[in-house]
Order: sequence, then C-alpha cells, then structure tokens
Amino acid sequence: MASIVRAGKSGQHGFSLLGFLFVGGVLAVTGVVVAQVIPTVIEYQAVLKAAQKASDGSTVVEVRSIFDRAAAIDNISSITARDIEVTKENEKVVVSFAYQREIHLAGPAYLTMKYAGRSK
Repeated sequence: MASIVRAGKSGQHGFSLLGFLFVGGVLAVTGVVVAQVIPTVIEYQAVLKAAQKASDGSTVVEVRSIFDRAAAIDNISSITARDIEVTKENEKVVVSFAYQREIHLAGPAYLTMKYAGRSK
C-alpha cells in the first residue's frame, strides 16, 4: 500500500500545453492594454508639468499662453489652455485641470481613465 501512495506523489509537475496557452494569452492581453495606458500616463505627467509652468504667470491670459507653449513643446493633445481653470489662492496662481482618455479594448468595451491635477 505504501508503494501505491509513493507512485501517486512522484507524478510529473508543471504546465500543460492548454495551461501554458491560457497564461500566455492573459499576459499578451495585459501587455497590449499596458502598452496603450503608458502613453496616457506620460501625457498626464507632461500636463502636470505644463500646469506648474503656467502657474508662474500673473494674468489668466499669460497663464493660458504659457500653458499653450508648454503643450506645444510636449505634444499634449488631450487638453488645451481653454480647458484649464485658473484661480488665485493666497496671492498665488493655481492652475487646475481635469480630463479623460478612452482606450478601445474590443467591440463595445472601452477603458476610461480620468485624470485631474493642479499646480502646487
């Protein structure tokens, strides 16, 4: 009886071909989605940097002009100077923004990412 138990435990371990294909497919789909999300995160960082630069302006027109120049340099297409909100807090100009990006996944499915931020 001990030899039967020992034979059952010494079976092979590892992935089957079907398991390997399933894991590979999940990793491939995840990789495609991540590859589409990364550029939006990089653009968000550029928008945040442009908002920070724009907060150096003293008037609304000047702030929007600075933001437009920074957006042209960093190739920002998701938001324009008209979309930013310019306010003053404690005699300091604050630039805030909010926008969303959609990534088409398949059929009617989309991944929607909402970005918001403000200058310091």
